Amino acid sequence: MTRATTSAVNGTASRATDGGPDGGPGGGLGGGPGGAAGGSLRAADAEACASRGYEIQQLAARVARCADRADAALSRLVRLELQTWQSPAGRAYRTSLSLHAAGLRRARNMLEDAVPAVLRHAQNAMLSAGRPGP
Repeated sequence: MTRATTSAVNGTASRATDGGPDGGPGGGLGGGPGGAAGGSLRAADAEACASRGYEIQQLAARVARCADRADAALSRLVRLELQTWQSPAGRAYRTSLSLHAAGLRRARNMLEDAVPAVLRHAQNAMLSAGRPGP
């Protein structure tokens, strides 16, 4: 029988296999024709998929927070860039800030683009709980 567990400490899910419906090795998704083990296996798989979906949603939230932090850092870089630098060293520093800001802007855009993709993946993981296995 397969069971899904969720760790309260780090929020991860794991699957453990206890063996087939008779307690021996093997098992499988079917659990035999019309057997009760098949229903409990599917329920455990559905629970594991839902748990994975929740974890993926948490990942999407972390990616969104990273994008927000990158945006905040970018605004600080832009403020520094807008300062008037008179010396050659100051102008070189401003040029360096511009290059770093451009890279950070690209990274922020990629993070913002990743959030909807991660959320779609979470939705697909939760929907797969209702689908029969191969």
